[in-house]
This record gives sequence, structure tokens and C-alpha cells, in this order.
Amino acid sequence: MTEEMYSVEQVADRLNLHVRTVRGYIRSGRLRAVRIGKQYRIAASDLDVLTGQAPTAPSVTRQAEVSSIVQIDGVDRAAADRLGTLVLTSANTGHDQANPLRVQTVYDEQRHRMKIIILGDPAATGELLHLLDAVLNADNGLLDPEVHDV
Repeated sequence: MTEEMYSVEQVADRLNLHVRTVRGYIRSGRLRAVRIGKQYRIAASDLDVLTGQAPTAPSVTRQAEVSSIVQIDGVDRAAADRLGTLVLTSANTGHDQANPLRVQTVYDEQRHRMKIIILGDPAATGELLHLLDAVLNADNGLLDPEVHDV
């Protein structure tokens, strides 16, 4: 969420002041501003403070995000690839496109360990974890190396 920023000229126009007057307010500390290169930028809330207006409260939407790390031991590379494809496909379909699940998979060849990192809203994360639990506890051969070797 970014706050609207104004140039010295825009502030002068809004307040019907001369540009030099606005710069004087900035130099004296009466108006807070940020210097970017050779120009000043004034935040809308700082302009409200100068004019005595109550700053408008930003609209805050409450949103919960879940961070989950699932560690699966005893997995070979092929099974980790299949499981990763399943998880990523599930995360990228059928969910709120405005707030997508973010999923990353990591495989440690030496330890035969896979980690799946999931970031997202609680409901979508729960669905993905439920799918993962079902796959890991099912006897469907997805993680069985003999079934998929060609």
C-alpha cells in the first residue's frame, strides 16, 4: 500500500501558494518532505498535517497468511519431482488469482529429503496440505520408485 506523493509545485497549486513559500515551509521543518535527487516529494498525510486536516485513515483489509514448511524424508529424486509437479499444479489451479498460493520445492539429494514451502491464505493452504497428506498416506504408488521406473 503506497501513499500518494506530491511535488512542491502540486502542493503550491493545491494551497494557492507560491512554490518558494512551499520550499520555505520544507526548509523550516513546517512541512515534512522527502528529497529525491534534486526534488522534494510531500506525502499526502504530511500535507494534511500542515493544513490541519485529519489524516484519512488508510483502508486496511485484514488478511491472514499462513507459512508452512513440509519436510518429507526418504524420497528419491523422481518421486520428489512427481510430488513437486502435483503440488505446484494444485497451487496454480482453482484458487483466488488475486492472492495466489506461493509454493517452492527443494530436494536434498544427499539426505533424500524434500521440503515444500507454502505461503498463502489459510483456506487454500489447508486444502493443499490436505491433498499432500492424502497423497503421502495413500497407497497409490506416487512415491513408489518401482512403479514409475521405465
